[in-house]
Amino acid sequence: MDLIAHVNRKLDTLASHSLTRRRRVADSACAPRQVVDGRELLAFCSNDYLGLAAHPQVVEALREGASLYGAGSGASHLVSGHSRAHALLEERLAAWIAPHLEQARALYLCTGYMANLAVLTALGADAEAQIFSEALNHASLIDGARLARAGVTVYPHGDVDALAAQLEASQAATKIVVTDSVFSMDGNLAPLPALLALCERHGAWLVVDDAHGFGVLGAQGRGALEHFGLRSPNLVYIGTLGKAAGVGGAFVAAHASVIELMVQRARPYIYTTAAPPALAHALLASLDIIGGPEGARRRAHLAALVDSLRAALRFQRWQLAPSATAIQPVIIGSNDDALRAAAALQEQGLWVPAIRPPTVAPGTARLRVTLSAAHGIDEVARLARALNELEKTAQ
Repeated sequence: MDLIAHVNRKLDTLASHSLTRRRRVADSACAPRQVVDGRELLAFCSNDYLGLAAHPQVVEALREGASLYGAGSGASHLVSGHSRAHALLEERLAAWIAPHLEQARALYLCTGYMANLAVLTALGADAEAQIFSEALNHASLIDGARLARAGVTVYPHGDVDALAAQLEASQAATKIVVTDSVFSMDGNLAPLPALLALCERHGAWLVVDDAHGFGVLGAQGRGALEHFGLRSPNLVYIGTLGKAAGVGGAFVAAHASVIELMVQRARPYIYTTAAPPALAHALLASLDIIGGPEGARRRAHLAALVDSLRAALRFQRWQLAPSATAIQPVIIGSNDDALRAAAALQEQGLWVPAIRPPTVAPGTARLRVTLSAAHGIDEVARLARALNELEKTAQ
């Protein structure tokens, strides 16, 4: 019982700082109108940026994939779990990203978290390597850096000059700069052109986690590299397929030699059962939509929703973070105030999550508003009215 008491003290400490998290049960498909714990809510909290999670074409492809390949893969990729669906998806993704890489090859993994762990532990697998990690990187990148044998140096958020000084001072044989493209709690973009120029000057890898850019950024939805018009053999690109693509998993794209190293040495890839082939089959349908006329229309509508929301919000005390992406954070400050605001919105049938430390810095608790191309302009206007009124009346 002493062991349980110790655990309970940890839980009590979290509760005393308003840091307890609670799961909610969704009773319907991911969509703007979602039944949650038995009640319909207008949701502004998913990363389904293009509204493809419940798209009929993608759902049908998933059903077709299950009929072709069954429910599961049965083994890891290097044993017997690598299906034709996985192979076709990797070929398609390599072609998708080929304009931005030299001798591009792609590798599909079960989750974005695993992809980030796999990249950094494979590239940073020796003590002569050094990882330069952005201060606001996602937890999976932080953990990947910790698990690698390389030394780790953190550079301040968006500070290219600080990174330049760190690279200049480094004597590491292998230098790896790693950054999110779109920062998930702030919605702003990393200065990728400047970072790539630095990496090319210092012979460093630039690892880009484009979890919140793939499918959304760029004229064809090919992500941050297309958005900035980047091409380099120094790039290692990670795209998440459970957000704008609407299904699940992630891929790493890089020079064929880098991918082969991951196949041979990346433990998160080697020692796990392959994702169900039906998911890979469904993702082929997602890519058809993202890269076609419908994807372009959805991205244009999403951009219009972002502009509409930002134009409608009139805060006096709360702060709307500077973001041109689907992630629109409303910074409130204290944990308690953010929780109260989220609860007040839910009473009105609006689902907007409160984000607290350690996900964000202490004193910057916020509402993380995320928009989807499946939202209507009237639904975004309803959210804006509620937020404006709530800020006026909040203590």
